[in-house]
Amino acid sequence: HGPEPGATVTPGQRRALWAALIINAAMFVTEMAGGALVGSVGLQADAVDFFGDAANYGLSIAVLGMATVWQTRVAFLKGLAMLGFGIWVAANIVHHLLAGTVPDAPVMGSIAFLAMLANIACALILFRFRGQDANMASVWICTRNDAISNVAVMIAASGVWMTSSGIPDLIVGGLIGALAVQGGLQVLLMAGRERRDAKAAESDVLAGEPASGDD
Repeated sequence: HGPEPGATVTPGQRRALWAALIINAAMFVTEMAGGALVGSVGLQADAVDFFGDAANYGLSIAVLGMATVWQTRVAFLKGLAMLGFGIWVAANIVHHLLAGTVPDAPVMGSIAFLAMLANIACALILFRFRGQDANMASVWICTRNDAISNVAVMIAASGVWMTSSGIPDLIVGGLIGALAVQGGLQVLLMAGRERRDAKAAESDVLAGEPASGDD
């Protein structure tokens, strides 16, 4: 959900993006490890969302000034990673469903609450940049909306606690995982389209150059 690779980023925006990158990367590790520890697919699926955000912030910082072909290559790798994580979450859902896993609801809810605080912190960091351009506005809106996923995981934790069943966790994990797969596919399609557009533009430029030796 970061700004488009190659967009102009001011020093203040760059610092905000670095802060958001660090927060999202830390929460990706926290939720992925916590989800594995307590058997929560919802936490692991939400971790994938943090990974996607961290990758976007990293792209926004790393590929500034790079040629479009490198921007699209990095974006393509990020899309593959998101898609791979999403498929892994789907396989995990099947595994936990067959195993009848019941996550530790208090720990699951606590980590989801921490994740929500992390997203709120990112939203506050990015808030003052929301009106500077469309890219930064998108970053702020998406970060704010990510908190909804955290709330969904907390609700799932409550459902697990009340029913002593892992089904609420699997449902929420499935929904968030499906969004990760969709996001990964969208990134792959967008990267492919941008690469084709860049090649077409390069071909047009070459076609418009006068032949050697012409007057």
